[in-house]
Amino acid sequence: MSKNVYSVTEVYGSSPDSLDDAINNAVETAGKTLRNLEWFEVSEIRGHIEAGKVAHYQVGVKLGFRYEGGK
Repeated sequence: MSKNVYSVTEVYGSSPDSLDDAINNAVETAGKTLRNLEWFEVSEIRGHIEAGKVAHYQVGVKLGFRYEGGK
């Protein structure tokens, strides 16, 4: 098994369509600037209500990324 070191950062994604889209938005956007993303954990779910219906989803996502140079 490799000896790796990881860091964790938290981002928030949103979508008017679904929780899945909000998660994907967070991961894909972070992946444009962070290398070696390896896992995510949804830490928070919330949304916006309009006229008695869910209008927008927002999720907090913890992202784990591996430092380069591990053995």
